Amino acid sequence: QVLPAESGGGLVQAGDSLRLSCAASGHTFVGYSMGWFRQVSGKERDFVAAIDSSGTLTYYRDSVKGRFTISRDFDKNTVYLQMNNLKPEDTAVYYCAVDPALPKKGDENYSCSGNGCHVNSWGQGTQVTVSS
Repeated sequence: QVLPAESGGGLVQAGDSLRLSCAASGHTFVGYSMGWFRQVSGKERDFVAAIDSSGTLTYYRDSVKGRFTISRDFDKNTVYLQMNNLKPEDTAVYYCAVDPALPKKGDENYSCSGNGCHVNSWGQGTQVTVSS
């Protein structure tokens, strides 16, 4: 099982930027779609963004379109989530996901829990806090 590890979270002000990274030590993400989800305590996990195994197709939740960009570096075996113009409502724990089911266009605004997320494996999460 490929176990990812996130980094890059922190406390920022509204309008600032952060870049999250997801790396797999000792394993490879080659052949897997990759994704980012976020979760606020007591709520389900929200789909945020995904990228297919070739790095060609990307998917985003409506609320982050135009502000967040997912990308992958095959040489570094790392997936990134560039987050610009952050808003207080972006505050959450962000999780990297290996092999998430890629949503159909128009179905990106979903939330899930447990096996309903259809993800191979999760990272431990990184906290992002955006102050107003």
